Amino acid sequence: MDRSSREPDDAFAGEAQGELSLRATRALWWGSAGLVLTVLGTSVLVAGVEHGRRLPVAVALVLAQACVLRWQARAPVAVLAANAATGLTVWALLPAVTLTGALLAAQVALCVLSATRQRRVSVRALAAMCLPAPLAFGSGGGAGLMVYVLAVVLAWTVGQWRRAQQARMRAELRRAVVEERARIAREVHDVVAHTLSVMVIQAGAADDVFIERPEQARQALRAIETGARSALGELRLLLRAFRPDVGHDGAGEQREPGPSLARLDELADTVRATGMTVHVQREGAADGLPAAVDLAAYRIVQEALTNTLRHAAGADKVSVRVTAEGECVKVTVVDNGRAPQGGSAAAGEGRGLVGMKERARLVGGSLRAGPLPQGGFEVAAQLPVEGAP
Repeated sequence: MDRSSREPDDAFAGEAQGELSLRATRALWWGSAGLVLTVLGTSVLVAGVEHGRRLPVAVALVLAQACVLRWQARAPVAVLAANAATGLTVWALLPAVTLTGALLAAQVALCVLSATRQRRVSVRALAAMCLPAPLAFGSGGGAGLMVYVLAVVLAWTVGQWRRAQQARMRAELRRAVVEERARIAREVHDVVAHTLSVMVIQAGAADDVFIERPEQARQALRAIETGARSALGELRLLLRAFRPDVGHDGAGEQREPGPSLARLDELADTVRATGMTVHVQREGAADGLPAAVDLAAYRIVQEALTNTLRHAAGADKVSVRVTAEGECVKVTVVDNGRAPQGGSAAAGEGRGLVGMKERARLVGGSLRAGPLPQGGFEVAAQLPVEGAP
């Protein structure tokens, strides 16, 4: 559990420090090196025609800038300093090359630094890159100064935009992790609440008939054992979502099938073991439903049956109807019990009904629940199939 709780935070911290994957680093290097060689290299070759002895040195410096960019993701500050020095040297050797062009590799490094390092570091780098601005003014006048300053500021701004984009992605990922853990918590609540409710009733029934009908008591105890094993199995599957090895457990054992409408009869059998009469009716083909809809429908039925066992006074019969109509799935659970005095649970103020409504909402559906005029309590959900997550 400690490992699972640390892994997302470690991932976020690594991204915050600007760590790039090997593939992304190589792509960044090839792209930036290609840009420098194409733009600055061409300018140097054109401007160096009249300076034959200076041209080889300038070309070597351009190649050195492209090579140094290999480490811009790992050490952008050092790469920026190196490319700024070599760029100024190229400009000094070949004044026909503009200062903006000579410092192109430094501007690329500034962009990467702005995207991957803290703002105070990138602001200092921006200020340092603005120091040669008087040289741009001296060689190109006001236009040269404006072009240089705009190019440097644009490189820094693009890096800041990329940094903000990565921050939004991290926030979305963190929010998705939190929401998923909330769903898992609801799963744990549903499993434990339903199974414990059934086990409590079965234990009471076993105690009542322990002496007069020992065989029936043994049957209830066996049902308690089966329910406990099933609940433990589901809890293991749910808690495994916090681990990276979600496909198998530690011993390499294959996961059991998860909650699904295909297991509705098993769910009904656990309630029948308490003495409750459960009628299950299916209409339409429920095979091939989206996993989210299938799970939501199963959990709504499970929670409705649990509420019947807990709160429906005098209930001895409950009917479950699942209707698949192509575009949506309708789930209806109706019991014949009496609402408790005060009616808070039946009116849906408890946690169980809130959870059912939330499950329906998460898949884009709706749920209504309340007492019927002729007596009993009804839970009716409508879950869309198209567009479900």
